[in-house]
Amino acid sequence: MHRRQKPSAPEHKRDLAAHGGALSMSHNDTRSFFNFSQLVLSAGHLRSPPVLKHSKITYFEVEILDMQSKKQICIVDKVPPSSTLLDVKHKFHKACPQWYPSRVGLQLERNGPYLKDSINIQSLAVSSIITLYFTDLGQQVGWTTFFLTEYTGPLLIYLLFYIRLSTIYDQVESTKNFRHPVVHLACFCHCLHYIRHLLETLFVHKFSGGHTPLKNMMKGCAFYWGFTSWIAYYINHPRYTPPSFGHRQVSFAALAFLMCEAGNHFINVTLAHQSHSGSKACFPSPTYNPFTWLFLLVSCPNYTYEVGSWISFTVMTQTLPVGIFAFLMVIQMSLWAQKKHKLYLKRFYPEVRRKAAMIPIIF
Repeated sequence: MHRRQKPSAPEHKRDLAAHGGALSMSHNDTRSFFNFSQLVLSAGHLRSPPVLKHSKITYFEVEILDMQSKKQICIVDKVPPSSTLLDVKHKFHKACPQWYPSRVGLQLERNGPYLKDSINIQSLAVSSIITLYFTDLGQQVGWTTFFLTEYTGPLLIYLLFYIRLSTIYDQVESTKNFRHPVVHLACFCHCLHYIRHLLETLFVHKFSGGHTPLKNMMKGCAFYWGFTSWIAYYINHPRYTPPSFGHRQVSFAALAFLMCEAGNHFINVTLAHQSHSGSKACFPSPTYNPFTWLFLLVSCPNYTYEVGSWISFTVMTQTLPVGIFAFLMVIQMSLWAQKKHKLYLKRFYPEVRRKAAMIPIIF
């Protein structure tokens, strides 16, 4: 057997030195990696450089040009991105005091639609300079003032004819002729109709602070006040003759008139309640009130009831002026109903597509 020879002392030391050097190098590498790991852990997650708290806010400049001449009227500067078009109109009014905000019409393009006051100015911006076209809308009035003026006139005018002023009718003829009960009933129904409109304007309808041109109010007043004078003159005339079918015709028409007035009121209350609660995501649905069940057939039942009131009033009084007024109201209400029905179709198509606008089947 051959014995294994032990290495000599110098060779053994040389091997230990080499082995020790390797261990020393491995230990140094481990310590370096450990130190680097500790450095990374102590640094935490990599973050983006912090945003300066006092960064500059980007402001817009609104250049307002005249729509006809394209000449610059003024520049509204330092408009914050959160501003609305109404804020721009107020600043424009400070620069040009002769044009208050309600009569200022601003357009993004010439002959384009007027921008709403609630629109955010940032949504119109393509660059830091926004160009808008100005149109003077003329003298404006609020919607509340518009309706109160329009409805107060017929109420007072009718009462002036009802008391038979000496400047309107012959006093001798007025004292001789007996007033038929339908004359008093017509006065009650006519006053009830416009009192309801006035109370709803004050306590039911909520207007969003919008305005309309003064000339529109003048047209509306001329229409309502003029027809009221013509209607009241004939019904309250001393020679007025009662309806052909007498008491039965008057009673039936008066009942229909009162039902239409009640239905119109409950529909307006339902629509106002929906707008107050903010639930505009669905089409108005009928409630337990039977007068609201007309929502199942038409999209604008308030116009249906309004037309029904005037048709009933025509049958009750049997006068030509009331008939002409009712006919014009049918035309006007049907136009408004069709316009609103188209808007409903865009917003609530599945719920409205099978409904009529104002009168089932016909409109």
